[in-house]
Amino acid sequence: MSSIRNIFRGQWSSNAKLDGKTVIITGANTGIGKETAKDLAKRGARIIMACRDIGKAEDARKEIVEDSGNENVVVRKLDLADTKSIREFAEGINKDEQQVNILINNAGVMMCPFSKTVDGFEMQFGINHLGHFLLTHLLLDLIKRSAPGRIVNLSSMAHSWGTIKLDDINSEKRYDDRKAYAQSKLANVLCTRSLAARLQGTGVTVYAVHPGVVQTELGRHLSTPLKAAFVVVKPFIKTPVQGAQTSIYCAVAPELEGESGQYYSDCAQARPSRAGRDDVMAQKLWELSCQMLGITWD
Repeated sequence: MSSIRNIFRGQWSSNAKLDGKTVIITGANTGIGKETAKDLAKRGARIIMACRDIGKAEDARKEIVEDSGNENVVVRKLDLADTKSIREFAEGINKDEQQVNILINNAGVMMCPFSKTVDGFEMQFGINHLGHFLLTHLLLDLIKRSAPGRIVNLSSMAHSWGTIKLDDINSEKRYDDRKAYAQSKLANVLCTRSLAARLQGTGVTVYAVHPGVVQTELGRHLSTPLKAAFVVVKPFIKTPVQGAQTSIYCAVAPELEGESGQYYSDCAQARPSRAGRDDVMAQKLWELSCQMLGITWD
């Protein structure tokens, strides 16, 4: 019954303020990202919306400013399917911003047809994992200097279906959109654990989040049978506002200050799958990710 109650849970209630803090949210122009931006803007934060579609982002920015009464909301171009765009975005942030206190790696794609990023990575692994992995790497020194800081990685319960295929990480031998999505979400959980270990003692903490099953644009590539299944379970699907609550909780909740590397669902710590607790695989994935991106991150 508790899981059913959680489905219908409203907004997480906290009067915690973020005045003087800077927050970056990827994919903040729609769905969970936009609702997260609205909430954190109401708390007084400077919001940097990191988005691929600048036109949609500007429309969303107006809505966020109007809804929150906070004018300190800006849009910056970021295409997570292109490492050149990621590097340009990070370079601009490192040059223009005095601090970044919270990074929310929210953007993603789900169960899309097989395609590749600009750099030749399978699209779901490339955007959901590698793009955010590189972004975090490039912003981490600034986040450390701004400590205390938090990094929130949007994962999914779908990680529990996933395996990391080190010998076919780009799903080129055989592509299954569901398995590729699950692999990318498992990568989010594993790298949250690895990053937390590396950040011990820095004042920066990191969290992986399952937002719940949420009605957003993320489902636009679902097959007809899966779309039909969604119609059946629609009464149990969260709104974007409900889906944003665990991201907000991990970004804001004072009681999480001493926690890092864990997985959260419905504004509470949850247990990831066994594969999501495999620190040996996490290290192998970390090394492979660095190799694929051509970075050194010890």
